[in-house]
Amino acid sequence: MTTFKQPHSVLVVIHTRALDVLLLERARHPGLWQSVTGSREGDEAPAVTAHREALEETGIDSTLYLLHDWHIENTYEIFATWRHRYAPDVTHNNERVFSLELPGRIDITLAPEEHRDWCWLPWQEAAERCFSWSNRDAIRLLGANTRRS
Repeated sequence: MTTFKQPHSVLVVIHTRALDVLLLERARHPGLWQSVTGSREGDEAPAVTAHREALEETGIDSTLYLLHDWHIENTYEIFATWRHRYAPDVTHNNERVFSLELPGRIDITLAPEEHRDWCWLPWQEAAERCFSWSNRDAIRLLGANTRRS
């Protein structure tokens, strides 16, 4: 039996206090940069998914830092390229947004089957490099909200 991905995922914008944002380049799609993302497994809560995905994709133990649930959910159409991973009738995904604040830039341990490179960029540059509108908008919101604080 084939196990399909659930159409419930997380987006985790990892950033420093100075608002440098970590981006990851997809291994199978060079040139596509993003924050940590991943689908829920089983019946795990969104925060559990966020912690698991951060560890799997970057090696960062997010339990050591401040993970913030933005209580924002984006719904978007799943790209045709990735739709085969979902049940045949699934066309849209619900994505919960989180941020993870680190005191400063750190080195990352990539999951090579998922990502081929990583970089830290100031939030404005990171937003422009993202291929996903929801990722871009989340980074822009991070910058706007932090400047007002």
